[in-house]
Amino acid sequence: MSVTIHKVNTKEELKKFIQFGIDLYEGNDYYVPPLIYDERATLSRSKNPAFDHCDANYFLAYREEQIVGRIGVIINHKANEIWREKNARFGFVDFIDDDEVADALFGAAESWARSRGMEKIHGPLGFTDLDHEGMLVEGFDQMSTLSTLYNYPYYVDHMERMGYVKDQDWVEFLISIPPETPERFLRATEIVKKRSGLAVKHFQSKKDVYPYAREIFKLINRAYKDLYGFVELTERQIDYYVEMYIPMLRLEFLTLVIRQEDNKLIGVGIGLPSLAKALQKARGRFVPMGWYHLYRALKGKDNNVLDLLLVAVDPEYQGKGVNALIFNEFIPAANQLGFEYAESNPELDLNHRVKSMWDDLEARQTKRRRAFIKKL
Repeated sequence: MSVTIHKVNTKEELKKFIQFGIDLYEGNDYYVPPLIYDERATLSRSKNPAFDHCDANYFLAYREEQIVGRIGVIINHKANEIWREKNARFGFVDFIDDDEVADALFGAAESWARSRGMEKIHGPLGFTDLDHEGMLVEGFDQMSTLSTLYNYPYYVDHMERMGYVKDQDWVEFLISIPPETPERFLRATEIVKKRSGLAVKHFQSKKDVYPYAREIFKLINRAYKDLYGFVELTERQIDYYVEMYIPMLRLEFLTLVIRQEDNKLIGVGIGLPSLAKALQKARGRFVPMGWYHLYRALKGKDNNVLDLLLVAVDPEYQGKGVNALIFNEFIPAANQLGFEYAESNPELDLNHRVKSMWDDLEARQTKRRRAFIKKL
């Protein structure tokens, strides 16, 4: 039976597009579904401010009446201008283990990109660096996280068969939280406070965070500007992410490093109790019971894993011990709340400075994910 490709045009089709990405992993112990509400907002032209400088199309693959695959294709015009490229991005891709299905999906994405003058296509990537990115190539027996994708091993075989090659890798680590803060962090904390005049900002309530919220994302813009595929967040995108993320914070795992002389934000670390198991129980839905599972996970109930969502340091202060200040706060808080492990977000494999953060800690690389690329 032949495969047909349908462009997603309606809200009902978008709902099917999102749901297929969940249904394909039914019964898989390692897959963590997104919240459908958040996924819909990300893919919606009316809600996601990335569409101010992005074009996108979504395709579903059918065999007779059954959906057998999906793919999104994005042109981030701002990224192409910054990086001086003519690249399209593919993402939100899932498919059954079938050559015809994979060829039809990627053929549709490639044809759409080629018709708009693009010269290459790479991914999986989203609209921004805060979306899911990278196809899993190692660690298929490890549970995914709130911030990462899971995919079956056969995806990689199809990518290589279709002529896609490695463009960039990310790695992830599982870190055992030590019972006490390592001496290296303690020494570095005292040195950087004295030499650089830095201090840690603490908060008693989330409403006190909001005056700093926009500065957090502006710091991310400065800290990540040279990283693979990164595009500076616009003012509208910053507003969007402030509204999305600040209500989720656990204040024990929000560390802001401030320069005392002018109160400038120099560094930020954000952690969150792992929501992976809660999202599995919710199966992508906030109601009727998804909220309850997520609430318990955020409170650390039946949860011994802390997700290290991000660490960002102003380029002027990178390599000067600011990370030590952040972990000097995280480790005692994690111990007090009963967390035993921390899981890193994906880190670029070539970013040795970031990977050195885990020196003196018991850290094990658990996953590797890859951005593939192909000439059109």
